[in-house]
Amino acid sequence: MNDTPGWASPGSAPSDGQQPDPSGAAEPTDRPVPAQPADQPGQAGQAPQGPGPQWSKDQPPPAQWSAPSGPTVPGQAPPPPPAGPGWGTQPPGGHGPAGHGPAGPGGYGPPGPYGGWGSGWGGPPPAAKPGIIPLRPLGVGEILDGAVSTMRTYWRTVLGISLTVAVLTEIIVVLFQGLVLDDSSTQALNDPSATLSELSRAMSDALLNSTVVFVISLVGTVIATALLTTVTSRAVLGKPVTIGEAWRDARPQILKLFGLICLLLLITAGIVTAGTLPGILITASGSTGPGVALTVLGVIGAGVVALWLMIRFSLASPALMLEKQGIKKAMSRSTKLVQGTWWRIFGIQLLATIIANVVASIIVIPFTFLAAALSGDGITGWLNSGSSGLGWTFLMVSGIGAVIGSMITFPITAGVTVLLYIDQRIRREALDLELARAAGVQGYGPNAPGTTPGS
Repeated sequence: MNDTPGWASPGSAPSDGQQPDPSGAAEPTDRPVPAQPADQPGQAGQAPQGPGPQWSKDQPPPAQWSAPSGPTVPGQAPPPPPAGPGWGTQPPGGHGPAGHGPAGPGGYGPPGPYGGWGSGWGGPPPAAKPGIIPLRPLGVGEILDGAVSTMRTYWRTVLGISLTVAVLTEIIVVLFQGLVLDDSSTQALNDPSATLSELSRAMSDALLNSTVVFVISLVGTVIATALLTTVTSRAVLGKPVTIGEAWRDARPQILKLFGLICLLLLITAGIVTAGTLPGILITASGSTGPGVALTVLGVIGAGVVALWLMIRFSLASPALMLEKQGIKKAMSRSTKLVQGTWWRIFGIQLLATIIANVVASIIVIPFTFLAAALSGDGITGWLNSGSSGLGWTFLMVSGIGAVIGSMITFPITAGVTVLLYIDQRIRREALDLELARAAGVQGYGPNAPGTTPGS
């Protein structure tokens, strides 16, 4: 199998000692002609190779002897051999040797003295593209374009899933913030005269509320990711899928996906806690300076380790959904696929996240300021009070902006992750052959016409 699956290189030249094929491939001019014994008569249509008793003694010098293709002039170099179909050429109206395609601009190179490989190869044929991506290793732009193409081609399904999940999630968040969230308990955070107990209570309430909102958003993200993974995998094959079909395919794995994401979050929290706990304990014992320095170093070190692990396990989600694996097996598959390409996957994931968040911020920020302007205190009062005193008008208007932003971020982040997973499997496991067969591509793979076995 080649390092670049999805196409096969042309066949190699015949090995030494083999006869040329019946199509009359020309031999290189620098190949020596084996001498025949002097006492062996020449074959019909060929000149004798040495003097014999039946020939005249006046023979040309051996260095000037050539095949009897015409009159020879002593002292003149032999003419070049006649052009014939070689490795890179083809007789007019015919076909080259089996497995070697046509010559010229559309073939493996222009005709040369030997018509061959050394005269230039036009490159591999284009990869099949039944869906949103070509079936070969992908570049960064192709991965990002594939995620966007999924949104553009199957916009009804993609936006339907994103809109439904985002609306349901945001309704729960708005109701929680409007009915359950106690603004009075968090107002102490903006009060310079608040006591230590009031600040501690306010911080605890704010942390609890943020955790609840985060869990609600996490559930919505898990559902959207599961459904969009199915849509993207079908889009690679060029096959549309409805929301109902995506739900039926993803439903058995949703709980496992939620468990996987929760496990990754617990691992991250454990690493951060282990990195910051020594510094916090030293600070609490009274050594403020060393404790703060150790805490900062612990946060930096824990962040690096957590980031390394998160990228290492970043392909576990599509592995779990598409391979129907368990949590442990999906994490092991992600580790295997990411091995050796950590920086590439990190860069693509980071770029996709930045693009998605920038686009979402362009939409969310204007809605946030509009919500603040329509609320009772106006933009100035909202900036001074922060998150305190949020009214229903502010929550609903800003929620609309959050829904629109989620409709953009969900498909991009999920699509890039799935395409990264497919790209890594194409590079390592020749998944493009399986995808081509699933898409019904004819003549694709090692047995396709014009390929040589073992290439």
